[in-house]
Amino acid sequence: KTLSGPVSDPAKLPRWNYDGSSTGQAAGEDSEVILYPQVIFRDPFRRGNHHLLVMCDAYTPAGDPIPTNKRHAAANIFGQIEAEEPLFGIEQEYTLLWKDSNRPLGWPLGGYPGPQGPYYCGIGADKAFGREIVDAHYNACLYAGVNISGINAEVMPGQWEFQIGPSPGISAADELWVARYILEVTNFDYSTNLQRNVSNYVGDWNGASAHTNFSTKAMREEEGGYELIKKAIHKLQLRHADHIAAYGEGNERRLTGGHETAEINTFSWGVADRGASIRVGRKTEKEGRGYFEDRRPSSNMDPYVVTSMIAHTTLLWEQP
Repeated sequence: KTLSGPVSDPAKLPRWNYDGSSTGQAAGEDSEVILYPQVIFRDPFRRGNHHLLVMCDAYTPAGDPIPTNKRHAAANIFGQIEAEEPLFGIEQEYTLLWKDSNRPLGWPLGGYPGPQGPYYCGIGADKAFGREIVDAHYNACLYAGVNISGINAEVMPGQWEFQIGPSPGISAADELWVARYILEVTNFDYSTNLQRNVSNYVGDWNGASAHTNFSTKAMREEEGGYELIKKAIHKLQLRHADHIAAYGEGNERRLTGGHETAEINTFSWGVADRGASIRVGRKTEKEGRGYFEDRRPSSNMDPYVVTSMIAHTTLLWEQP
């Protein structure tokens, strides 16, 4: 959309609309869906001082959030807990695919790569497949102002991860969605496709996840923060089935109890245990304060749903 002059405040951007009947989000006889600008980022593709990427959410003409607008409910939850100063770090795993064959980069046609082991955090043309795409995405996110904190090659050839955060409240979900968009556009230039679904390739491979790290100011900074973390974990255990149902599609293929996962129907937690539902770091245990990692979300999860649900369960939900 072209504007008459520069804008730096999303509240000063005009609302716009699109045809919701073409996306299955509205009926043809009343098809307008209204975009509400929420967050501004710099455009890493057009560049320049005045090109923007704008994160919006979607509403009916009457001002009601449409069913697929998960941001609205998340914003309401985070608005209730601002004093807790929640921080999230999200680890987004994904797989790069060749456009023509739809096979992961590094997988030979008609065959399979060598077993996992040398690929995780690997270097070299025979291990880190698609590094140039990953670096281009990283640089684009930095230019845009996304709080991307790192990247690494994952355990399967063609599988990578980037990390968002630590970011406060709803910002982590906003930044993850924008980073996902930037990654999709980056792939245009390399004739590759992107897969964020849970991996289901033949062989001994880890699946794709979106581990979500969480803490409040009290958990991070106060004496007794570790006890608050353990109380939060207990609440998460009581609502395990609810969280699993909201943590992404196809998770049963990943949460098998193998490949650094807990079995989908069994809740567990442990210190430095990557085979648990919730992992607490050694440093957190030693210092008595810090954060915890929810290892259950899948790579295709909705970050608005996951982050707000963790916040609601641990801070607002009253145990029966």
